[in-house]
Amino acid sequence: MLGLSTCESSVLQDTCKSVAGGHKYVTYNDCIKAFQADSASATAADARGLAAIAARIAEKAANATSARIAALRAAEKDARRKDRLGVCAEVYSDAVDQLGETAEDIARGGDEATQDAVTQLSAALDAPGTCEDAFGEADDASPLAPEDAEFAKLATIALAVAASLSPPPSTPATMD
Repeated sequence: MLGLSTCESSVLQDTCKSVAGGHKYVTYNDCIKAFQADSASATAADARGLAAIAARIAEKAANATSARIAALRAAEKDARRKDRLGVCAEVYSDAVDQLGETAEDIARGGDEATQDAVTQLSAALDAPGTCEDAFGEADDASPLAPEDAEFAKLATIALAVAASLSPPPSTPATMD
């Protein structure tokens, strides 16, 4: 477990409670465990800091998955399966780029940059589903199912934390 001071622990715990409360596939423990991948989580002073950390964690996972895809493609003899892995390679490459932009947007701060980060995270979150679909449509078992599930969880956490930074949309004033 991360060594957290009471104040910092509260930020992380409150953030993870919020994330878990809003997503049925991400538990509080999943969220805490995800943040344990980066020791800076222990000293994040606010949700913005945690959002940047979550984006970096998701980017690292996307990079690792991209490397695994490259290794699988290099060893694959079946052309159709190699093509399916090619779909995965493309979407994960895009996700890595999107997550890099996300970290920059979060660091920049402000409502517009935060909304850009949320948009990039939403796009990156499509990668695991698209990769799995490439295999599912061919009735072929995906060799990337564990990585896709883990990345989906990490990207969901990052998206939830980044989305919490945005002010809620304003509602038009009503006339009585």
